[in-house]
Amino acid sequence: MKYRTLGNTGLECSEIGLGTWALGSRIYGETDDSKAMELIQASVDNGINFFDTAPLYGSKAEDGVAETVLGKGLGVHRDKVVISTKFGRTATDVIPGRFHAAEARASCEASLKRLGREWLDLFFFHSPFSPDEIHDDVWAELSKLKEEGKIRHIGHSVSIYEQTAEMSAQWMRERRIEVVQVVLGPFNRETRPLIQTAIAEGCGVVARECLANGFLSGAITKDTVFPEGSLNARYSREEIAERVEYAELLRSILQTGEIQTLPEATYRWVLDQPGVSLALSGAKNLAELEDCLTASAKPSYTTATLKAAEKVHQKDFPPA
Repeated sequence: MKYRTLGNTGLECSEIGLGTWALGSRIYGETDDSKAMELIQASVDNGINFFDTAPLYGSKAEDGVAETVLGKGLGVHRDKVVISTKFGRTATDVIPGRFHAAEARASCEASLKRLGREWLDLFFFHSPFSPDEIHDDVWAELSKLKEEGKIRHIGHSVSIYEQTAEMSAQWMRERRIEVVQVVLGPFNRETRPLIQTAIAEGCGVVARECLANGFLSGAITKDTVFPEGSLNARYSREEIAERVEYAELLRSILQTGEIQTLPEATYRWVLDQPGVSLALSGAKNLAELEDCLTASAKPSYTTATLKAAEKVHQKDFPPA
């Protein structure tokens, strides 16, 4: 595993981090706590030191299931790794977002308890849909939490890109945030202008949804039927076919030389994008994690291969 500095935070983070959405909800199908524990331990054993979670990663009956699983799974390692979590949305109360002082305080305290920790390395705004959702009092409260040592760095997990990109850029320029988390992968490249701002302002960039909700995993075909209630069950047969065809086109370009699988190709592509600090894996098991891990060790793509991947990109598929 290779490591990069996360913007100006000073945090040295593994190029591949583990995102825990799948470990706390059924968004990608059923999960098993014992398998999740194995996955977390394997991540540590293989050099992953960045873990991303949130109160939203739970069930309609319980917030922060993934935070609890992560805290238990890390065990004695929990204070030796970098953990990011979020505030403003919970599993039991997703919409509307609540980006105000009281929520920031309550969410921070609850996350610390579930994680079994005394501080959070990164505290993200969890996907505000517009600037109108942000209350002025939240900034003073976040400053207090930093002064108390409960959070170390503040970030913005970006969603509804067209409505919130300029807000995020302004926060970076005003030094309100130090890290942005964005959707980035061969299927969706719309956040590149915001990443350029991050480069200019010295902000860290965490890439998520790199595998396009599994369509770049190599496991989905035109005939795949997704479980009812899972994220991809919303797509029509035509939409599934379109995504699968594009994935195969990318495979023909990026799965070359030492790159042996489509997920490995995807993560290598993401890591080769300017400004990217690390890429999150949403693996549910050890097999899914393996391709992400090996991407860090593989050589960067040539300029010619990256240009070829640019030429075939015609549109950005919507993120989750």
